[in-house]
Amino acid sequence: MPGTMANTLAEIHPTALVHPAARLGVDVSVGAYSIIGEHVEIGDGTRIGPHAVITGHTRIGRNNRIFQFVSLGEEPQDKKYAGEPTRLEIGDDNVIREFCTFNTGTVQDAGVTRIGNDNWIMAYVHVAHDCIVGDHTIFANNASLAGHVSVQDYAILGGFTGVHQFCRIGAHVITGIASVIRQDIPPFITVAGSPAAPHGINSEGIKRRGYSVQAVSAIKHAYKTLYKSGLSLSEAQSAIADAAAQQPELQPLADFLAVSGRGIIR
Repeated sequence: MPGTMANTLAEIHPTALVHPAARLGVDVSVGAYSIIGEHVEIGDGTRIGPHAVITGHTRIGRNNRIFQFVSLGEEPQDKKYAGEPTRLEIGDDNVIREFCTFNTGTVQDAGVTRIGNDNWIMAYVHVAHDCIVGDHTIFANNASLAGHVSVQDYAILGGFTGVHQFCRIGAHVITGIASVIRQDIPPFITVAGSPAAPHGINSEGIKRRGYSVQAVSAIKHAYKTLYKSGLSLSEAQSAIADAAAQQPELQPLADFLAVSGRGIIR
């Protein structure tokens, strides 16, 4: 109840159920019928809508806007989970819309699901256990991440995009509606389809983020090296790594390609 908060400056609706041990910062608001669990921490200025459930070992940063009917910090959907105190961590300045579900991590990974800062996450988005989401991303309605997925900064997932477990989504990637992602997507790439296939670079997006004409041109050339040159993957990796030594905007792409995993969409 309101009188049991770590900080009594929080604004708690009389019908909300907040565990006495939960820690709420200054100017936090909790809407009607919401439930805040024992191990939850919520930073200053965050607003929780009505009928939200925030449970588990969950830490939420400052100035987030969390809408009604979300479920944050619930147990992972993993049959191996045995009640371990794994975590969900959410940064600052995120918008999390209706019916989103974010689960805690598992001990088979790092034990934490992590969402960064300034992300725009639309309705019905699912972020499964052990996922890592960077900063400034956009997830359109019904985008879903299976377990152990990583999404780098400024990625945009179109509505109904589904991402297979252990896949990596590079920075500045954009996916078309209903894309099915079965392999890694390197930075800067636009993909669409089921299964998803590459369709050039996200040129408009990177221009808006301050990339110069020369940088965009270099990224386009790297795309052609990777997808249009007829080179093997290892040959294309080597060529892009060499180019990155002279064109630093290509280094994120070179670094991404150097890490083995599920292979890349190609």
